[in-house]
Amino acid sequence: MSEDLWGFKDTSGHLAGADLRGWKVEAADGDIGKVDNHSDEVGSAHLVVDTGPWIFGKRVLLPAGTVTRLDPDDKRIHVALTRDQVKHSPEFEPATHLDDPTYRDIIGRYYGAPLL
Repeated sequence: MSEDLWGFKDTSGHLAGADLRGWKVEAADGDIGKVDNHSDEVGSAHLVVDTGPWIFGKRVLLPAGTVTRLDPDDKRIHVALTRDQVKHSPEFEPATHLDDPTYRDIIGRYYGAPLL
């Protein structure tokens, strides 16, 4: 999985250039938040998800490879993660982590294990 971690799967239904901000994000076992920001950049595609009150407003960065399906009718993104995986993921701070290769490596190691 790790080789495709930073790119949307062909089977996800993602269309390059689509604005995903505000879309709901759903883990295998329930909602986890809404897309705050995202990138389609080749080799670095990701979602920034605001988890809202569920885990006290934490933002997390989810590599695009964790996305299994986009549902444009419901504006919902399904990811191959559990709520616990997201809850325990490294917190994302846009001001310091967005272009930090060390943070990206940490995220890659965290989500690099085989996904559901």
